Amino acid sequence: MVASRLQINSEVRHGVIKGRGTAVNPPNRFESASREAFDDGWEREEDTPRPRTTLLRDASRSIIARNDSPDLAFSQSVNPYRGCEHGCIYCFARPSHAYLGFSAGLDFETQIVFKPEAPHLLEKELSRPGYKPGVIVLGSNTDPYQPVERTLALTRAVLEVLERFGNPVAIVTKSAGVLRDADILARMARRHLAKVYVSITTLDPALARAMEPRAASPARRLAAISELDAQGIPAGVMAAPMIPGVNDAELESILQAAAAAGARTAHSGIVRLPHELAPLFTDWLEKHLPGRASHVLSLIRQSRAGPLNDPRFHTRQTGSGPYAEMLRQRVARAIRQLGLEDGDTPLDCTQFAAPRVASAVAQLSLF
Repeated sequence: MVASRLQINSEVRHGVIKGRGTAVNPPNRFESASREAFDDGWEREEDTPRPRTTLLRDASRSIIARNDSPDLAFSQSVNPYRGCEHGCIYCFARPSHAYLGFSAGLDFETQIVFKPEAPHLLEKELSRPGYKPGVIVLGSNTDPYQPVERTLALTRAVLEVLERFGNPVAIVTKSAGVLRDADILARMARRHLAKVYVSITTLDPALARAMEPRAASPARRLAAISELDAQGIPAGVMAAPMIPGVNDAELESILQAAAAAGARTAHSGIVRLPHELAPLFTDWLEKHLPGRASHVLSLIRQSRAGPLNDPRFHTRQTGSGPYAEMLRQRVARAIRQLGLEDGDTPLDCTQFAAPRVASAVAQLSLF
């Protein structure tokens, strides 16, 4: 199945920043006062400097986030970064930036908070007597291989700790940068301790550049799946989010291309637009796909019980109604026809063991 390509509005200039998912910075929902930009007609757009990425140190005292959501297949995650320079306009994590005092808009992709103590904190938490071994997910909120990882290498340091403790890890990313750590992942995979999911939302380079401006191209993501598979690292594809009227026609094509590249498992889900994300995504649609914006929003509402977002458990990921059900059936049929798995082979949690070096040092300190 070959999906038709969307006609992205490439003539848009005003209100769009090259290389960024949005130029909008909506107010933080937790703040009582807000500021609004006003165009007095004097400032020309070409005179406005492009926003640079700012790195901010995080002083967190813990690193493992836990959840008991019935919609998630994992209970533990580690996020070395908050905010994401990939700039994906549909990212459900954007509203989480409000907890840091930032906007879910441009701030989310330019004000990147990093956790320099992440490896140390993780080692400390894994060493606690009460820690119960379980799969730790990297990339549950923001991408662990976003551009800044090239220099800070916090994700690699976290992987080194997990390998040393024998704690299984699952990675979700849309970056080919994961291949840098193939040496660690291959060793862990041989022990059934690692797997990687590559997120692919479209095979259309123009649409990808508009929706996720600083993420790897679709071709590079497929190549990453192929290389992961060649090195014995179990790779899956996340064909998500599916956005009605935008990329949903590509679902089967994405899964077919990923399977051909070596993906073993596949997952999908419908777009979520919580809090400030709804108006941000609406603004993006009106700029880049003005001719179909109202139709897309109508289909999303039909899949979310009326509003643009439905936060209820059991429907957040999959949606509800006829359109969402049709999408679920398409996913199931494609997975079956392509010989992919919709469930995952469990990783091995029995190999977990705190390194003896640490305990030996502690014993020596007593003398």
